Amino acid sequence: MRIVSLVPSWTEYLVDLGCGDQLVGRTKFCVRAPGFENSSKIIGGTKSFHVDQVHDLAPDVIIACREENSKEQVEACETFTPVLTTDVRCIPSALKALNEVARAVERPNQGEIWRKRIEVAWGAPRLPHARAAYVIWNQPRMIAGKDTYIHHVMQWWGFENACPEELSDRYPTLAEDQWKRMVCDTALLSSEPFPFRKKHLASYRTSDRSAQLVDGEAFSWYGSRMFHAAAYLAQFSSSP
Repeated sequence: MRIVSLVPSWTEYLVDLGCGDQLVGRTKFCVRAPGFENSSKIIGGTKSFHVDQVHDLAPDVIIACREENSKEQVEACETFTPVLTTDVRCIPSALKALNEVARAVERPNQGEIWRKRIEVAWGAPRLPHARAAYVIWNQPRMIAGKDTYIHHVMQWWGFENACPEELSDRYPTLAEDQWKRMVCDTALLSSEPFPFRKKHLASYRTSDRSAQLVDGEAFSWYGSRMFHAAAYLAQFSSSP
């Protein structure tokens, strides 16, 4: 089977399923494909990839996702090969998608094994201990809203999402006055898509609000990254 993955987290999962040698195409952000970086062709980014290059790779299946990939480009790919488009917005849908992707690449048993591993590693949702704003961009300041996978990961590991209820966008932009008024204990500055660094912490800290850098892959990637990141995420559930 020849596979093209348009989603970094699913690319990692495909490798963990044992499909690395069948991965003929991936995006430039699919960096967790150890051993198969050179054997799979980079076909562009997640938001804009080269449909003609995907076509030329003659894949048997393409793995895409609703949030990260262009609807028009995915539909263009559907004219020449089957495409599995996942839509992960919460933990149950992430677990369900594990099996869907595994079946699409003819690894259903391995998919079930990975799902069980993740369910054990994640355990039950933790009790909330802090209100946090998950910041994904600096200027303008953007945070993760409540209709996102990030929101549900935060909840699972003990964070209440401080995003105001009146902000209905999935990733709203906050004006300075909105940011200051928001009831929030801590700002979680993600490593992606904006690469927050230590130099940014001071501008997000106040007398009553802390700030900390967090691994964006742990909070926003699904697939087998959920298992690999469980120990990292667990440290937040015991935070004071």
